[in-house]
Amino acid sequence: MYTPEIAPLGSLMTSALVALLPLAVMFLTLGGLKWKAHWAGLTSLATAMIVAVVAFKMPIGMTVLSATQGAVFGLFPITWIVLTAIWLYQVTVVSGRFEDLRATFGLISDDPRVLAILIAFCFGGLMEALAGFGAPVAITGVMLMSVGFSAFRAAMVVLLANTAPVAFGAVAIPIITAGNLTGIDYHHIGAYVGHQSPVLAFFVPMLLVLLADGKRGLKQTWPVGLVIGASFAVAQWISATYISVELTDVIASLVALAAGVIFMRFWTPQGGEAALERMAAERTKENLTPVETAHAPAGALTGGRIAMALFPYLLVIVVFVIAKLVAPVQAFLASTDVKIQWPGLYGQLMTVDGKVSGTAVYTFSWLSGPGTLLLITGFIVALVYRVSFADMAKELWNTAYKMRFSALTIASVLALAYVMNFSGQTINIGYWIAGVGAAYAFFAPILGWVGTAVTGSDTSANALFATLQQATGNQIGVDPALLVAANTTGGVVGKMISPQNLAIAASAVGLLGSESAIFRKVIWWSLGMLFVLCLLIGLQSTPVLSWMLPHYPS
Repeated sequence: MYTPEIAPLGSLMTSALVALLPLAVMFLTLGGLKWKAHWAGLTSLATAMIVAVVAFKMPIGMTVLSATQGAVFGLFPITWIVLTAIWLYQVTVVSGRFEDLRATFGLISDDPRVLAILIAFCFGGLMEALAGFGAPVAITGVMLMSVGFSAFRAAMVVLLANTAPVAFGAVAIPIITAGNLTGIDYHHIGAYVGHQSPVLAFFVPMLLVLLADGKRGLKQTWPVGLVIGASFAVAQWISATYISVELTDVIASLVALAAGVIFMRFWTPQGGEAALERMAAERTKENLTPVETAHAPAGALTGGRIAMALFPYLLVIVVFVIAKLVAPVQAFLASTDVKIQWPGLYGQLMTVDGKVSGTAVYTFSWLSGPGTLLLITGFIVALVYRVSFADMAKELWNTAYKMRFSALTIASVLALAYVMNFSGQTINIGYWIAGVGAAYAFFAPILGWVGTAVTGSDTSANALFATLQQATGNQIGVDPALLVAANTTGGVVGKMISPQNLAIAASAVGLLGSESAIFRKVIWWSLGMLFVLCLLIGLQSTPVLSWMLPHYPS
């Protein structure tokens, strides 16, 4: 039996600082030394295992087994989702239909900066709402490249876009998880998140344009960014508070997409052609083929061709809505999951309060997982597009081969997260940060940020820290639901710097080995947005902004 300790080195601060070593190694090797992500991940994993054994007294065997459970989870379902998402895109390319999709987007606007908002933010938000776990980053990354973006800029844009929708992603599973763990009604938590996340959502489309084309691009396209950001934010706020926590991002994404399409019927930005020329120059530096300004496929773009071009992505939405929201189907798929009690850990791993840990169970969601649903979607698309089985198999193999180092990165990062969690390193960091007293509300989002940055999942961050946030709130006299919501909202801006998500973005756009360069660009955006959230949520705990929150009877 192994029970993690609080302050195993005698001092909570010392224990927490030692526990931070694996994260420090990750950020140093990835951001400072510019190592490839898989080497940074493996080195950080080794550091975490040494800290677990030497400082936290975890048996070597259990440390190794913790890493294996994390690595397996990293390969399935995480890597499996990314693999099938990219493969689905490749099927559309092989079929020749992807040129029609580019032209279809061109009917809305031929300005790549506007398309960045529509694709990465609106469509990506819809994918996050239904699938999550990296699928939106993989799919929208390649879509942005198809409309003219360089690979590097496409990766940065989709990582930044994959923030505001994350709290309600995968049918609000992060919030539902927090509710299950704390006993607080998840509708209550979701409503609080719905009064925090929309503040980010309002600005994200304009930040995307700033990242895509600098101050000049923002000056030329801010009206459409404002319309889409405001539409998404208001819809997210209303849905989370009054309609459905589970459907919040579905509603917000569709409202924002509709608002953007309608607005573009009456307004045209300036400088779109010049922006395409600048992007073409970037693509030339990356040895990529320039994208034609007109996006015109051969022959007339008929209604039938538009429908066929949109078919794969409409089918993704239909498949995930059926799988996630139709109760009998959802129940059937859930019944196919295989629960595996991890050998050597299950029944022998305890929580800090001396209870048997339930986390040493691996769920093999071979049919219900997003990756398999994307695979099924891909087969249907291939049949409709008349892509041969040989071509399907070839593209799947080529994609898997290209992703081999990304898979190693994801597996090592998840192994790192499991070792830190099971050994007690993460909880010691949390208790240390929670020790600042009444001012803690200003720091509460940091725990969610750290948890998501390490694991790549807002759900995992809530699994780690939701109960700690609740206990801290009760101790310092701050509404526990506010702090649990803060953990969820803080996690959304940690996702863009997660090595797992960096590897997904790099794989999708063909920049394997460039994760450290992408990290150095997006870390400042992540920190800036985290600062805003800390200030917002801290003030929401005081009379200054407490009026923003919905009020529930005690």
